[in-house]
Amino acid sequence: MKSNTKAMHDAAQKTEAIHQEPGPFTLLCVDDEANILSSLKRLFRPHGYRIFTAESGKQGLDILEQETVDLVISDMRMPEMNGAQFLERAREKWPDTVRILLTGYAEISAAIDAINKGQIYQYISKPWEDADILLLVKQALERKTLEREKKRLEALTQRQNEELKELNTSLEQKVQDRTAELRQTMDFLNLAHEKLKKGFLTSIQVFSNLIELREGALAGHSRRVADLAHKIAKQMGMSVLEAQDVLVAGLLHDIGKLGLPDDLLKKPFSSLTLEQRSEVIKHPARGQAALMALEQLKGAARLIRGHHERFDGMGYPDGLAGEDIPLGARILALANDYDSLQIGSMEDRRFTVDDAAAFIKRNCGKYYDPQVVDAFFLVTGLKASPPPSSGTRELAVRVADLEPGMILARDIMTDDGMLLLSKDYLLDEDLISQLANFEENDDKPLRIFIKAGRR
Repeated sequence: MKSNTKAMHDAAQKTEAIHQEPGPFTLLCVDDEANILSSLKRLFRPHGYRIFTAESGKQGLDILEQETVDLVISDMRMPEMNGAQFLERAREKWPDTVRILLTGYAEISAAIDAINKGQIYQYISKPWEDADILLLVKQALERKTLEREKKRLEALTQRQNEELKELNTSLEQKVQDRTAELRQTMDFLNLAHEKLKKGFLTSIQVFSNLIELREGALAGHSRRVADLAHKIAKQMGMSVLEAQDVLVAGLLHDIGKLGLPDDLLKKPFSSLTLEQRSEVIKHPARGQAALMALEQLKGAARLIRGHHERFDGMGYPDGLAGEDIPLGARILALANDYDSLQIGSMEDRRFTVDDAAAFIKRNCGKYYDPQVVDAFFLVTGLKASPPPSSGTRELAVRVADLEPGMILARDIMTDDGMLLLSKDYLLDEDLISQLANFEENDDKPLRIFIKAGRR
């Protein structure tokens, strides 16, 4: 019994060590010119790095022997041991340390030699731009962070395997729980190897969780959209990587809303004022911009930008139509609207599952790609009932002729594809006044159709 308790205690200590957060990044700057070293220290110190300096390759190697260094910046031209030789020796003993070479224009051939032998991450020409070298170091350390996280997950997985072997066979439920955790961890690792390679899927989960927290009562929307969109993508024969882009875009499609005030997030889109709508419809472009810095997310970011485009070209932000809209964005548009209708964030009432499906069918070829609509009904198993016929007549009217109580027969759209009011909306004095102000400011007449005989 004592032996088993000690083993569990040791296991807990090892697991705790795996979860410990690393300290600040450590930089080593090597140059035989003191003024260069001073410049580099002044440049990097405000960013929270631990900084060591060496005036020769030998001093640099001595520091590497004594300190754990994440990134080395070395000048090329130094006496006794040049930068290429120094970085080659650093690679042999400390391969995980990121290596950057400072070189003059006349030393390009030597820089190429350093790339081949020292396997440097990048070289920078002197004189450098402060912003460029700061960005380069930031990107290199971000990459190292992802590598560190991947190793941490692998160590955690290995440790969990060991714990599973140590568990008593009588603890069957505990074995099942641990196995489930192990499988989940392995799934994340497999996704990281296939697409993101450096374990950056952890960041995706963090972003998605932040969005879920921001959505409050609507939490769960992003996950449901991602799940449905992923199923449709696979049904339509998209590749594994393309379908994964759709999944990631679904999880993050509302990331551009993080900066919006609470009162806009809590109201259905159809009940917003024109000014409020003009602010909300910026979120697809903002979402793309927020993710473009990450190379692995550029594909998903492109889908996020297009997830409010319409098949008939009347969507936003770019007014794309048909197959000019990326297929993943067409899928995401349908999945997003289907869930939004049911939770009441799109219209001022909550749709039932059947009503939401009927809305999708009714707008097939208008809002949604017919092929995506077909795939949607296949994966959900819902009945694709034909839309009910309507004998309602409609009249074209000017804004000046609108009266409270009139009901819209069609969506009101601007020339650039922005939806102002949706079909079946009951007009009141405030909305009519907003439409008049919008038309006056835009200096273009709005095309408005109302239901005849409906007041």
